[in-house]
Amino acid sequence: MAYASLSKPHRWKPALAPRIPGISLNSQLLSFCSSTEQPIPGVDHKPSENASPHSQPEPTTQSGPSSAAEARERPRQRSPRGKARNPEKVEDIICRMMANRAWTTRLQNSIRALVPEFDHSLVYNVLHGARNSEHALQFFRWVERAGLFRHDRETHLKIIETLGRASKLNHARCILLDMPKKGVEWDEDLFIVMIESYGKAGIVQEAVKMFMKMKELGVSRTVNSYDAVFKVILRRGRYMMAKRLFNAMLNEGIEPSRHTYNIMIWGFFLSMRLRTALRFFEDMSSRGISPDVVTYNTMINGYYRFKKMDEAEKLFVEMKGKNIAPTVISYTTMIKGYVSLGRVDDGLRLLDEMKSYGIKPNDVTYSTLLPGLCEAEKMAEAQSILKEMVERYMAPKDYSIFLRLLTCHCTSGDMDAAVDVLKAMIRLSIPTEAGHYGVLIENFCKNNAYDRAIKLLDKLIEKEIILRPQNTLEMGPEAYNPMIQYLCNHGQTGKAEIFFRQLLKKGVQDSVAFNSIICGHSKEGNPNAAFEILKIMDRRGVPRDADSYKLLIESYLRKGEPADAKTALDNMIESGYVPDSSVYRSVMQSLFEDGRVQTASRAMKSMVEKGVHENMDLVAKILEALLMRGHVEEAIGRMDLLMQSGCSPDFDNLLSVLSEKGKTIAALKLLDFALDRDCTIDFSSYDKVLDALLGSGKTLNAYSILCKIMEKGGVSDWRSCGDLIKSLNQEGYTKQADVLSRMIKGGEKTGIHKKGKKQVKVSI
Repeated sequence: MAYASLSKPHRWKPALAPRIPGISLNSQLLSFCSSTEQPIPGVDHKPSENASPHSQPEPTTQSGPSSAAEARERPRQRSPRGKARNPEKVEDIICRMMANRAWTTRLQNSIRALVPEFDHSLVYNVLHGARNSEHALQFFRWVERAGLFRHDRETHLKIIETLGRASKLNHARCILLDMPKKGVEWDEDLFIVMIESYGKAGIVQEAVKMFMKMKELGVSRTVNSYDAVFKVILRRGRYMMAKRLFNAMLNEGIEPSRHTYNIMIWGFFLSMRLRTALRFFEDMSSRGISPDVVTYNTMINGYYRFKKMDEAEKLFVEMKGKNIAPTVISYTTMIKGYVSLGRVDDGLRLLDEMKSYGIKPNDVTYSTLLPGLCEAEKMAEAQSILKEMVERYMAPKDYSIFLRLLTCHCTSGDMDAAVDVLKAMIRLSIPTEAGHYGVLIENFCKNNAYDRAIKLLDKLIEKEIILRPQNTLEMGPEAYNPMIQYLCNHGQTGKAEIFFRQLLKKGVQDSVAFNSIICGHSKEGNPNAAFEILKIMDRRGVPRDADSYKLLIESYLRKGEPADAKTALDNMIESGYVPDSSVYRSVMQSLFEDGRVQTASRAMKSMVEKGVHENMDLVAKILEALLMRGHVEEAIGRMDLLMQSGCSPDFDNLLSVLSEKGKTIAALKLLDFALDRDCTIDFSSYDKVLDALLGSGKTLNAYSILCKIMEKGGVSDWRSCGDLIKSLNQEGYTKQADVLSRMIKGGEKTGIHKKGKKQVKVSI
C-alpha cells in the first residue's frame, strides 16, 4: 500500500523516503505514491485504525515543493515525543478530502497534486474506502474521464458492489452494461452482484430479468448464478417460479449443489411448503448429495415452524449419528422449539448439553430461553442465565426480554433480583428507559419501599432518562402517580414537580398527578406554585379536582392573601364546581377583614348566584360596609340579587345604621329602593331617615321621600312634619310646603303627581 506523509508548506519535513543523492524529491515522491502493491479482490480493505485524521492536513496548494533546495530552506519539524504516529495512507487522505469538501474542479486539482499518478491499488482502495456511494461514483467517473486511470474488472466489480449496497441500481446497471465498450469483459460474478442487489432492494422482477439477460449477452450461467436468483425469489415467496427455474437448470445440464438444495429447502419452509421441502430433502440423497449441518439446521428450523418437534428431534439425533457435529444454531433452534411448546426443562437440558460439548451459547440462545423461563416462573434459572450473559458481556439484540424479566421478578416478589436486572442492563451497555424504572418504582411503592423508589427516581431525574428521544418504553400512570402522591404527602412536592414536568415534556397530561402536586404545594404553603400548575392544567384542558381548589384557597388564606384566594375561587367556579358555604365564608371573611369590601361583595354575588343562601350575618356586614363607603349602587344591586333568590336583607337595621352615621344619601337611596320593591319597613326606620335628612338640611329629599312614603300608605303623623314645612317655606319651596300641608290634613292625598303639580327633582 502506498503511503505519503504530507504537511503544510511552513512545516514541511521531507521524511517520505531516505534522500538519495542525485535524484530530485519529486521523483522520489512519485515513485513512493505509485506503489504497485495489489489488493486482494473481494477482501474488505479497511483504513488503518491507527491513522490520525490530524496527522496529514489537506494540502492548501496545488503542488508540492519544487526542489530539495526549497525543502532544505524550511525549518525542520520536531519529532513528537513518545510513540511515532503511523503515516496516513494516500487513499484515506483522498476519502477524507471528498467527505469534507464539495466535488469541484478545485478538489480534483488538489487530488491530482497529491497523487500525480493513479495505479490500480490506489483507485481500488479509494473506491472501497469512500465514505458514501456518491463519493465513490464521482471518483470512479472522474479518473476515467480525465484519463488518469483505465478501469479493469476489479474496479468495476467494486463500484457495482458499492452502488448496489446503496440501492443506486440504475447507475450500477449502466456501468455493468457499458463494460464491453471499455474493453472489459463480463463474467458471472458481476451479474450475481447485480442480482443480489436487486433482491436486497426487493425488486424481484429486475433480478430475474438480469438473470435472463445473462443468456442473451452470452454470459455463461453456472449453479452460482442460479443459487443467487433462487435466494432472491424464494425470499419473496415465489416458490412456484423457483421450481420452474430449478427444472430449467436441470434441463440445461447444470447439476444442483448442496448449497442449492439448502437454499431451496429454506425457501420452501419460508413459504410454509412442508411437503415440497421434504421432497427436495429426499431428492438430495437420490442425487448422492449428503446433507451437511446447514441442511439439518434448515430442516430442524422448518419443523419448528410447523410445531413438529418430534420430527425435529429425530433429525437432531440422526445428525449426531452421522458424526455431523451440531452447531450453536442447531441447539438454539431446538431450544426455541421446546420453549414454544412449553418444554422449558428440555431446553435447559440442551443448554447443559451444548456447554458440555464446548459449544458456547450465543445471544440468540439466551434470548430464546429466557422468555420460556419467565413463562414457566423459573426465575432462579433465569437469574442464573442473566448472570452468565453479564459475565460473558453478551447482550441480546431484542431488549424486550429485560422488561419481561423485571416484571416477572417483581411479580414473584424478588425485588432484589429485579434491581439486578437493571444493573445487568447497565453493565451490558443496554440503554435503560423510563419504562424499566417505572416497573421497579411501581412495585417498590406497592411494597411500601418508598426509600428505594425515591433513589431510583433521583437517578431518573438526574440523567433525564424520561426525556431521551430514543425511548420506546414510557412510564405509565400506575408508576408515577403513587410516587408523586407519596412525595406530595411527605413534604417533597418540589421533587415531585421536577419529575412531573419531565413527564409533561413527553406529553403526559394526567389529572391525578396534576391535582396531587397542587394539593402538595397547598399543604406546604406554596400556593403560588400550586396556582402555576393550575394554569398549566387550564391551558392544556386537563380537568381540575374540587379538593385541589379547596386546598389551594385555604393555602392562600393561611398565607394572608385573600385576593389570590378569591382568584382561585373564581377559577374553581369557571371550572364548573360549586364551592360549599364554608369556602365562601372563609374567602369573604378574609376579604372583609382585609378591607377588600368590593372584592368580598363580588364573592357574595357569586355565592348567591350559585344558590348558596347561608352566611347571611356576614352578608349583612358586607352590605353595610358597602353602603358606608358610598358604594350604594353596588349594595343595592346585591340586595336585589338576594331578594330574587328569596333572601330579604334587614332593611331596618341598615337604615338605622346609615341614619345614625349620617350617611343620609345612602339611607335615602336604600329607602327608595325598599319602597319600590314594596318591602316591609318599620315606621321608626322612616322616622330615622326623615329626621336625618331634615337634620342635614336636605329638605327637598325629605319632602320627596315623605311623599313617596305617604303614597305607599306609610307614616302620615311624622312629628317633624311641621319643621319640614317650615324649612320648605324658608327655602322658597312654598308650593311644596302647601302640598305637604294639605296631604297631612287629608285634602290631596295623591295630588302630588296630578296635573298642575310642580315636579321636584331630588338632588343627591
